[in-house]
Amino acid sequence: MNNSSRAGIRAIFVLVAPMLLACNSGDDGGTLPTNPPGGISVATRAAAAKTTAERDTGLCADIQPFYWEIGDATAMLGSGSANKTGNSTTYTAQTQMLIASASKWIYGAYVAERREGLLTAEDVQFLTFRSGYTSFGLAGCDNDDSVSSCVARSTNGILTPANIGKFFYGGGHMEKHASLAVPGMNLGPLANVALATEIRRALGTEIAFTYTQPQLAGGMRTSAADYAVFLRKVLAGKLRIGALLGSNATCTNPVTCPTAISSPIDGGDNWHYSIGHWVEDDPATGDGAFSSAGAFGFYPWINANKSLYGVVSRLYLAGGGEASAKCGARIRKAWETGVAG
Repeated sequence: MNNSSRAGIRAIFVLVAPMLLACNSGDDGGTLPTNPPGGISVATRAAAAKTTAERDTGLCADIQPFYWEIGDATAMLGSGSANKTGNSTTYTAQTQMLIASASKWIYGAYVAERREGLLTAEDVQFLTFRSGYTSFGLAGCDNDDSVSSCVARSTNGILTPANIGKFFYGGGHMEKHASLAVPGMNLGPLANVALATEIRRALGTEIAFTYTQPQLAGGMRTSAADYAVFLRKVLAGKLRIGALLGSNATCTNPVTCPTAISSPIDGGDNWHYSIGHWVEDDPATGDGAFSSAGAFGFYPWINANKSLYGVVSRLYLAGGGEASAKCGARIRKAWETGVAG
């Protein structure tokens, strides 16, 4: 959702066509469990979510077409493609796309694995975007950069001392953090292919993704199906980020928080930011979910009690992460209550 994720927008348009490789098998679902929790059948929950996603007016209509999915630690429980009249695009679980800032959650999880769940004070400062590296340029990284050469590019690696300890949503924090020599992550020499190999080594090679530029905060390309593998591993306790969800959370709204400088949440919600992910805990509108929406509309989430995950998957280069989050929250509520919204 940050401005740096919009880097190289003209180059991205060239990449879009081959990236939208969808598998249209017509069966992104699975076998529904026979013993659903909470007294509401999975069929009822799925129907409510489907109706919410496919409404022709409202928050979800505004972002159609898209693919949605909800599941638990063991399996996908419900999914669907919400299409739009007059638009031939159909997104499925297999559609490959740029996920922009949804990359941040992956990097936060990587650091948690490298640290065996025990983050340093420096890690926390960088991963909650309070490091003072607030000058990551609109140009982002070049496709053939390494992590270190991206940090050295333009203003990307400039420290602003006055901003240390203050929340500023941007790509510079993670890029600099990744480049730091041992005892840091020491990823500086790595370019796209080697970077993806290293991140997958720590998180699991069954999670398929690539980097289109070596930007830890926004350079990934993947599908809803592959991101869901990551989310299921978090819910199952197989990745250490699960125990860190919501930890060290910092306030983010510059209007209400004196230590916040810049946030992409235009609606003014008083969310917090944790280790590479948002905590949707606004007292008036939030439900406590953990999420990491990307600027181009890819929105992954885990609910507050860590029993469900979900994905809203679409590619909208003009920007649309917050809109996806609003629709995704509606679908999440419909699933949990069994009532369409």
